[in-house]
Amino acid sequence: MHSISGFKTLIFILLTMGMAMDAHAQFSARDNANYLDFQSKRYYFGMSFGANIAKFHVIQANALYTDQSLHIVESAPKGGFNIHLISNLKMGEYFDFRFNPGFSFMYRQLIYNNSASKEIESVYFETPFGVRFKSAPYKDKRAFVSAGLKYGYDVASNSRSRKAENLIKLSPHDFQWEAGIGMQIFYPFFIFSPEIKISRGLGNSLIYNRNLPESIVLDRINSQIVTISFNFEG
Repeated sequence: MHSISGFKTLIFILLTMGMAMDAHAQFSARDNANYLDFQSKRYYFGMSFGANIAKFHVIQANALYTDQSLHIVESAPKGGFNIHLISNLKMGEYFDFRFNPGFSFMYRQLIYNNSASKEIESVYFETPFGVRFKSAPYKDKRAFVSAGLKYGYDVASNSRSRKAENLIKLSPHDFQWEAGIGMQIFYPFFIFSPEIKISRGLGNSLIYNRNLPESIVLDRINSQIVTISFNFEG
């Protein structure tokens, strides 16, 4: 009798645990219902719209070889905007490979101690490649971090205004590293992902002009960009 009673107790405990686990699974599924609809997709596409703040990281030339009456005070940050396509390939549960070609419109400024300033307008066609690592989903949301490399070509580099003799010349090619953080928010028909990203040029963008005083005082120029993007994927 005791063995039968113990067996019934064990069955009752197992059934109770099973119902509790099933209820938890159903609650989790309800909690991430929109996420689960997208989980089976191996790849998806979208659009990204953003705003950027861009400036130069400037290294001045050796003071022994430059005119002391002229030097750079600062590179002032200026605003611009971005529009990109999104292509996303899942690599397991937590990693994505991303390729997001598009255009970035930037304005950057160099300010000298003689109150002169040089504003440079650029329109980059960009081809960024990156990897994204995502957290576990919670209530149809996932935090993520991303990192990658980006090549940009300035399609405005040959414009008439950029060919002016008194304007600093920059290489149209720009290779950059970039890193970002953001969050995926899963809706029934799309994924909304706000993201903030920083980018930094790897090479020297300056084309030296020995006949231009504003160029002689420079040794190196690198891009520095902060971008806030609003991504719509699905």
